[in-house]
Amino acid sequence: MESWLTNFITQSLTYSLITVGMVAFLESLALVGLLLPGIILMTTLGTFIGDGRLLFYPAWISGTIGCLLGDWISYYIGLYFKNWLSNFKFLKKNQNLFNKTKSVLHNHSMIAIIAGRFIGPTRPLIPMVSGMLKLPLKKFILPSIIGCILWPPVYFFPGIVTGITINIPQNSENDYFKWFLLIISILIWIGIWSVSKWWKIKKSETITSSFLTKTKIGWLAVITVFFGISSLIAIQFHPTMLIFRKIFFTILLGGI
Repeated sequence: MESWLTNFITQSLTYSLITVGMVAFLESLALVGLLLPGIILMTTLGTFIGDGRLLFYPAWISGTIGCLLGDWISYYIGLYFKNWLSNFKFLKKNQNLFNKTKSVLHNHSMIAIIAGRFIGPTRPLIPMVSGMLKLPLKKFILPSIIGCILWPPVYFFPGIVTGITINIPQNSENDYFKWFLLIISILIWIGIWSVSKWWKIKKSETITSSFLTKTKIGWLAVITVFFGISSLIAIQFHPTMLIFRKIFFTILLGGI
C-alpha cells in the first residue's frame, strides 16, 4: 500500500491531492471506514509531508474536503437507508455501541460528532447514525465542519514527525535523537491508547481479562503519559531539536 501511494503521489501535485482526498473520504464513509487502517494511511501521508514530497496546506485542504464529503454522504445513507441498516449484521452484533451512540448524539450531538471523528470505530458510524436518527442538519453540519478541519493535521502529525526525523543529517548525536523521539512517540501512543481503554472500561463496566484489568490499565496510562510528557519536555533541550524545529516550521510556513 505504501509503495503504491509513493508512486502515485510523486507523479504530480494533482495526483497527491486526489490521493489525500480519497483516503479521507473513504475513512469517513459509512461502514467502509471500518475496513481501512486509517491511522496507518494518514500517518503514511504525513510522512510524505515531513520529507517534502507533499505540501502541508494543500494536503490539509484536500483531506478536509474528502472528510466532509464522506461525512455528508454517510449522513444521507443513514437517513434514506435506515430500515436496511437497522437489520445490518454489524449493527446487530454491536447493539450496545449503537444504543450508546444514539444516546450521546441525542444529548451532546456537537461533542459526539467532533470527538467521534478522532476515534477509529466511530468515525464512519456517527455521521450515518446521525442520519438514521434524523438529527437536524443544522446540528450536524457545524460540528462536522469543525471535526473535518481538525482531523487531517492531527492524523498527519505522527507521519510528519517521522518524515522530518528520517531526513535529519546522519551523525552519532542525531542517531540517538531519532531513537529518543521514537521511544517518546511509542510512550505517548501507548498512553493515549491506555487512557481511552481505561475510559471505555469505566463507562461500559465490561469485564476484562485477568491480565488487563481496569486497575492495571489505569496505572499503565498514568506511567506512560507521565514519562511520555516528561521525555517530550526533556528532548526540547537536545541540540538536534533546533534542526527539527527549523524543518518543522519550514513545512508549516512554506507549505502554502
